[in-house]
Order: sequence, then structure tokens, then C-alpha cells
Amino acid sequence: MQSERAVLAAVRLPESNFDKSDPFGELRSLAEQGGAVVVAECTQNLPKPIAGTYMGSGKLAELKGLCEEVRASTVIFDHDLSPKQIAKIEEAVGRKVIDRSELILDIFASRATSAEAQLQVELAQLEYTFPRLRAMWSHLERIVGVGGIGGIGTRGPGEQQLEIDRRLVQRRRDDLTRQIREIQGRRRREVQARKAEHFTVGIVGYTNAGKSTLFNTLTAGGAYADNRLFATLMTRTREWTLRGEEGNVGVMLSDTVGFVRDLPTNLIAAFRATLEEATHADVLLIVLDISDPAAELQYQTVCKTLDDLLKEVREHLDDEESWTPPRRILLLNKADKLPDNRELLIWQQRVPDSIPICALAPEKGEDIFSRQGHRELVTRIREFAQGDVQQVVVTVPMREGKLVTVLENQSKVLDRSYVDDSVRLKLQIGRTQLERLLVGRPPMTITDARGKPWKPKAPNLVEKQPDWTARAGAAAKPKTTPAPKKPAETATKPSGSGAAKVGKVEKRA
Repeated sequence: MQSERAVLAAVRLPESNFDKSDPFGELRSLAEQGGAVVVAECTQNLPKPIAGTYMGSGKLAELKGLCEEVRASTVIFDHDLSPKQIAKIEEAVGRKVIDRSELILDIFASRATSAEAQLQVELAQLEYTFPRLRAMWSHLERIVGVGGIGGIGTRGPGEQQLEIDRRLVQRRRDDLTRQIREIQGRRRREVQARKAEHFTVGIVGYTNAGKSTLFNTLTAGGAYADNRLFATLMTRTREWTLRGEEGNVGVMLSDTVGFVRDLPTNLIAAFRATLEEATHADVLLIVLDISDPAAELQYQTVCKTLDDLLKEVREHLDDEESWTPPRRILLLNKADKLPDNRELLIWQQRVPDSIPICALAPEKGEDIFSRQGHRELVTRIREFAQGDVQQVVVTVPMREGKLVTVLENQSKVLDRSYVDDSVRLKLQIGRTQLERLLVGRPPMTITDARGKPWKPKAPNLVEKQPDWTARAGAAAKPKTTPAPKKPAETATKPSGSGAAKVGKVEKRA
């Protein structure tokens, strides 16, 4: 199949956000990922875009001549264009015109493999197509008009084919929205259940920054990783075991969809479910490719997108729902590609807690800690996941063998003894770990090293006790009968059958 020859076009405004060193670098990569061959570029500087054609008429004539010279069949604009602007530009240059949103949607459609991603991409494409139907279709004749052959009762102004298309698109949009809402609800419940029992870490960052490579290095995730844009279009979660002298700590690590500058609004809305893991994680690892000349712009894009997502989560919280924004750790990836360490030092000075890291897996026979930054990253996440490490004595019924195994795997066992039908474990464990183990677990007695009862400090455990605690408290608490409500006074008292009906209504109320 022969690739399309494309010319890239852009209007640079005073407020335009792009890489000055390579203005068309990202759009060129997007076009190549979409299957086009970039043969030329055209730029115009304007104080504001032209209303009808975005570009000036003289520049459009130049663009047409350029397309004829390089034999290009497509013009790709680095902006979002209105349907009328696309139609007028196509008329002026005599070539197919694609804007930035349509190009990104096309790439997403070719990469979507899971059923959820396919639904989300289709919805985003319909959201993009719906206001452009008039410009896309030419069969706008009326189906049945005056003097038509439909018979009696069908004569009249009739219905345009455009209206039929719009109704079909709207019906499909409603169906996709319903399916995605069900998926979002199911995913939200899964995320909340996972967060209640596990410390969760999310990997976010610009597309092609090395997120999936790092995910595969830290876990046995098997995520698809490639040196191209939008290689990952679905969230993948696996267990990440943090090794240490005090015992292993297990956390859940999630790989998410990569961000990109000027991502279409409807696409962000459609993929919000896949970013649920990131917004509700305990820690976010922001992977940044500092070898990219546009690293500064990419970092700003990621931070702004995260801020917008977290702001939206905060606005949609219930009054009783508690939520804390995740901590952020900046990972400076691909530092080995820099000619010297000056750029690395600048980033470390700008973000003091950032960690230079190599996302690649270690060579055969090497330890993972031999790779740059991995030991520091594991130490940092262990501190967050464990909290203050302390010695406690936990007494668990012997029938709860699974809970005993979890305690032994996530702590350092100092002593073990058996009393009647219970197991008494003296552990060295972090407070945060122990508080998470309490959620939804069977009853167990916990004392500190001095024998005093140990109490959790986490807000979600203080305000809302685990299931077994709530059940025990409900069983012990005597039931109280609420005082009967005084019926509302009425102006006139009904009589007869009407009075009986009113009495029944009051009883039901």
C-alpha cells in the first residue's frame, strides 16, 4: 500500500505552544504514525487566525503551489479546524485537509485493541464527526417532498438525508455512552476495592517517554512497548514487589495512556475511565524523556493535564467521600542519551526530589538495582507504602491462614508463638501497611511492644471501621425504636371511605 504524501501546515500565533527548536517535530511524528510521508512544511505567522480559512489567502495560494510541486495529496494542519474552515481550505488548495484532532483520532483507532478502547475511540470519532456531517455529505436531498410517491399522508417538506444521518449518529452516541458508563462504573469499583487493600502507584507521562518499558522492568506486566507514539491505549495493573531487609512490600503498579499536547477534548473525556487509576493512586511516577529537546513543553503538558483531571475528581466527590491527591515523583528517563550532564543537573535543581533513572531492564545475570535510579525509587516508594516502621504483636485465629501468610510476606517476623487456637506474631512492619491490612480483614488483636492496644491513625479507618468491626458493633449495640412522628395536622378531617384511605396513606408514610 502506497503511503500518502503530506504537507504540514501551521499558523503560529503569539500564544501558540510549540517547540521552537523543531516546530513540526511532534506533528511530523504523528503524521508518520498515521501512515503518511511528510514531503514539505508551510508556516505563517499571524497575530490572530483568519476567520474563514485560518490562513491568509496569499499563503493558501503558496500552499497550493507547494502541494503541486511536491505532488502531495494531503494537507495536515497543526490546529483544530472548524468544518467550514476545512471545506474552504480544501476548495482553495484542491487537496484533502486533515486537522490535528482527526489525525490523533485516526492513530487511536488503529491502535485500539481492547473492547473498552475501541468503544472509547468510536465515541470520540462520533463526537468529532457529528458537527461536521453537513460538510461531509452531499446527498442532502429530501426523501419525500411535495408530489412524492409516498402516497397520502407523506406529502410535505419531507426529511433531509442529513437529518437521518444525524439521528443515526445520535442514537449510536447514546448507545456508546451507556456502554462506557457501565465500564466506568465497574472500573471505579475495582479501583476503590484495590486501593482499600493495596498501596497503588501509577505511571504517567508524555507519550513515548518510556512508561511501558519501565512498567515491564519493574513487574512481569508484559505491556506492549515500542518507540512510537501512543503504543499503549489501555491501563494495565500488576503487582510490584519492593525488596528490602525488613521484608518484601507488595504494591500495585499501573501503566496508563500517554499524554500529548493539545489532545482533543472529546478524546480526554472518552479516556477518562482509563485514567481512573492515575487520579486515585497513592503515588504518581511522572516519566519524562529529558533527552527530547521538547522535554520542558512535555513536562508542562503532563502537569497541566494532571491538574485538570484532579480538579475534576475533586469537584465530583460526594460530601462523605474522602480523597487525597496523589504524591508525585518525577523520573528523569533516558539521561544516558544526553551528551553531558548539564541538562540533568538543571532538572535536578528545578525539581529537587526528581530521580534520574534508566527504564531499560537489566542485562541477563544483572540485578535490577544495577540500573540507574532503581534503588532510590524502591527506597522512596517503600517509605511511602510502609510509613513508620514499628514493632507490634498481632494475634490472629489459626483458621485465618491466608491472613497469617500475608502478614509474614509483608513484614519481618521477629517471633512466632501459638496460644490456644491463635497465632501470635511479633512483627516489624510499617504503620501504613498494617492499617491497610485491617480493611475488610477478620478480627485480630494488635498491641505495641509495651503491650498497649495499637490504634490506627488513618482517616478512613477512624471514620469508617473495617467490615468485621462494623458487624461486631452492630451486634453488640441494642436496637432502639425511633419515636413516632407526629402526623401533620389537616384543615378538615375527612370521613367515610375517604378517611380510611387517608389513614392508609399516613401509615405507609
